[in-house]
Amino acid sequence: MIRVEVDAVDFTFTIALCDTEAPVSCAYFLADVDAGALDGSSIFRIVNLQNQPAAHPSRIEVMQMGWREPNAHIAVSIRHEPTSETGLRHLRGAVSLARFAPGAVYRSWFVCMRDEPCLDVGGSRNSDGLGFSVFGFVAEGFDHLRSLFDMNARAPEYLTAPIPLRTVRRIADATML
Repeated sequence: MIRVEVDAVDFTFTIALCDTEAPVSCAYFLADVDAGALDGSSIFRIVNLQNQPAAHPSRIEVMQMGWREPNAHIAVSIRHEPTSETGLRHLRGAVSLARFAPGAVYRSWFVCMRDEPCLDVGGSRNSDGLGFSVFGFVAEGFDHLRSLFDMNARAPEYLTAPIPLRTVRRIADATML
């Protein structure tokens, strides 16, 4: 299993990639990791129940990180891997590619802080119903992310002071050594 360590300012966490189930999404993410393109990015968005309209039909709890892309008109760059194809789901700790449209991804990903079926195929979070592409899960350090999430419960959705990510690197799997 391919693992990636994310070194934030005060903690680290490890993502285990599901490269067999989601090969396209994993390859996209790993290309950025291997190029160092995610170093210096940040946790820039914490979506919680307090900073979404109460009337929103699909409220979520996620932490988004990488690079923030304000241009919603970016082109499709990879084949979308829906949850109906991969069998992966947006469960607590799932890691998924952020997107504007299926396959229109942009060096950003998010972690589900709870089960989020509305982000799967057929879910109501996106009007196209195609969901997001899960490609891994937090294997270590979820407790650090949870603490950070809880500390920002009253923060605006887009953080005024994003939390820096120093490095995002592949790490050797201990079972392979």
